[in-house]
Amino acid sequence: MKKGEVRKLIWDRLHKLGISRRPKGDYGRIPDFKGSMAAALRLSRTMEWKKSRVIFSSPDSAQRPVRGLALRHGKDLIMPTPRLKRGYLYIRAADARGCERSASTIRGAYKFGSPIKVFPKVDLVVEGSVAVDMEGNRLGKGGGYGDREIRELKGQNAITDKTPIVTTVDEMQIIKKVPVEPHDEKINMIVTPHRVIRLK
Repeated sequence: MKKGEVRKLIWDRLHKLGISRRPKGDYGRIPDFKGSMAAALRLSRTMEWKKSRVIFSSPDSAQRPVRGLALRHGKDLIMPTPRLKRGYLYIRAADARGCERSASTIRGAYKFGSPIKVFPKVDLVVEGSVAVDMEGNRLGKGGGYGDREIRELKGQNAITDKTPIVTTVDEMQIIKKVPVEPHDEKINMIVTPHRVIRLK
C-alpha cells in the first residue's frame, strides 16, 4: 500500500469505530484518539519518562495530555509550532506552574513559552502518528514535520541513538507494515492506552 492509502485506511477505521474525538474524523490530521490521556498516563509510568528532565512533544491534539503531564511533573517542554511556521517554543515547568493545562495547548504555549533555536539536551521525544509498525516506522499526516523535527534534534546533538523517540497511539493505528522512504525517521517506542512497546 502507498502512504496515502494507509492514511485513508487509518482515518476511516478510527472514524467508523468511534475512536476519534473529532465528529467528522481526523482526515488530513494526526488522529485525536479517545485514549490519548490513558496512553499519556501509561507513558508517565515508564522509566524513560521518570528519568527525563526535558521532553520534546509535537503540537498535535493527541499529545496534549503528554505535554500537560510533563509540565505537571516538573519537566521542561519543547514544542514545535504548528507546521514549524514559528520554529520551536521552550516552556519551563516553573513558568507554567498552576497553569499546566493551558500551557499544554498551542495558544498557551505561545503565552508561557519562549522561542528557541538552539536545543538543550532532550531526554524524551514524543511524536504524533497516523500509523506505526513494529519495525519503528511511523507515518505522519503528510507534511514531513515529525521527520524534520527529529532530524533537527539529531543535527544539534540534542538527542542520541539511545534517546527514546516515542509515539502515543491507539492500538488500531498499529499496522503490519508502514511504507517508508529514505528520508523517514524511525521511532523506538510505542505507547497505547493498554501497553508499552519498546522496539529494537
